[in-house]
Amino acid sequence: MAVLTAGFAADKGDELALVDDNASETWREFNARINQLIHSFRDAGLDAGDTVAVVAGNCNEWFETAFACANAGIVFVPVNWHLVASELAYIIGDSGSKAIVADHRFVDEVAKALEDDRSSAVELALVIGAPGSGRFQNFDEFVSAGSAEEPAEQSFGGPMFYTSGTTGHPKGVRSSLTQMPPGVDPSVWQLIGAGFSDMVAGGGRTVLCGPFYHSAQWAFSFLPMLTGSATIMQHKYDSAGVLAMIDDYQATNIHLVPTQMKRLVDLPDDVKSSFDGSSLKIALHGAAPCPPVVKRSMIDWWGPVITEYYGSTEGSIITLIDSDEWMQRGGSVGRAMPNMEILVVGEDGAQLGANESGTLYFRNSMGTDFEYHNAPEKTADSHLEPGVFTTGDVGYLDDDGYLWLSDRKIDMIISGGVNIYPAEIEGVLGGHPLVGDVAVIGVPNEEFGEEVKAIVVPNDGVAAGDELISTLGAHCSEHLAGYKRPRSFDFADTLPRTGTGKVQKAKLRAPFWEGHDRTI
Repeated sequence: MAVLTAGFAADKGDELALVDDNASETWREFNARINQLIHSFRDAGLDAGDTVAVVAGNCNEWFETAFACANAGIVFVPVNWHLVASELAYIIGDSGSKAIVADHRFVDEVAKALEDDRSSAVELALVIGAPGSGRFQNFDEFVSAGSAEEPAEQSFGGPMFYTSGTTGHPKGVRSSLTQMPPGVDPSVWQLIGAGFSDMVAGGGRTVLCGPFYHSAQWAFSFLPMLTGSATIMQHKYDSAGVLAMIDDYQATNIHLVPTQMKRLVDLPDDVKSSFDGSSLKIALHGAAPCPPVVKRSMIDWWGPVITEYYGSTEGSIITLIDSDEWMQRGGSVGRAMPNMEILVVGEDGAQLGANESGTLYFRNSMGTDFEYHNAPEKTADSHLEPGVFTTGDVGYLDDDGYLWLSDRKIDMIISGGVNIYPAEIEGVLGGHPLVGDVAVIGVPNEEFGEEVKAIVVPNDGVAAGDELISTLGAHCSEHLAGYKRPRSFDFADTLPRTGTGKVQKAKLRAPFWEGHDRTI
């Protein structure tokens, strides 16, 4: 049996393990599918150390793939399904993916990406929820062809998430959870899950209502399953549906982003009053600043189960703050996790004291670290020294060790809890022949926190106006995922720049944030 699920299959084989929009699986069924998928991968020539890219919504097959890889020493790459073909091809190529698993809802874009030379290493293509055609085999048929016998020589495999970068291309984050030395038993995952379980009510039931390709959504569903938690998921977020899932399945834990919290708070009173929620032990939120009025409303409604964390794809969870602490210290993101050390560093490289603001660096006492795949310079830039890394954020520690953020990664936009780096958008727009100069900034959006705005300097002889907006919008649609595309365009004669030529984005942002009690 698969190491990570064998015990659950034996002890509670008929109990629920997975529920998606279409079907459910017991632990026994889940374990059997994992065994078969490992054998089928191996029969197709996929070995420990190889990489599989997955472009899929929240579905049982995604978890089957993740657990099969985790037991077989295979690296799996969760890919944002909003991406267009050229963006997909970049990640497929950069990750060296030998196989790809595609949801039928996104297979057309994946098929285009596979025609790109950067995807030439792909030898196996599977489609979930549709008949096989062209290069694609049907996922279920592929799984069913595998032996149900316990796979031999199982080893540790894990995820490599791609995070947007300031150079215009996303970078793969390789951590100790991505891949361990050959022969390391996958049972190491169980130790990691056990360390995570107290925080997330492990062994209960998880509601997954955000995309599994996001590192936080992965962590707060995959890791609890290592301790026997079932996962109940929806592909497309629906607030009323989330409430029903919590009550119907007596869920114990959920992860939310501020946009989802606001949508929950905005539900009609009759819908909210019908929600019991007594099974919930913890509701974690992070990914972006949450408006205080929204968070207070959630605490008033759901009680003190609301817990905020601060972290990143690179550094996992760094701090936590529960409801009671937050009500006393609203604005703080909490104190460091027991395994994390926070260093505040000044411009001269010296470590600063309490209440002094500087660049935040972090060290994991377990000795874990990360690197950016195929990007040694970016890896070096993000480290003060080996094992001491920064997210690029600025803040300070108060006298009691609570962390307060006072600024954010340079230029980054957070919309609906999703990180968007303007450099990538500027690279697309700046290459258009009608554009002389461009800057992309984040401006306020009541629902999503921020939205993307492009400020364009048209080329000489090009008229600013609706026709140019339409042309540039179509250009962005061809080259950028929907969530990255500017929601509005402004025009300017010039952009403010420093003496060294850097765009002064603070000046561009300032008018849009006037009258707001926040600047991010």
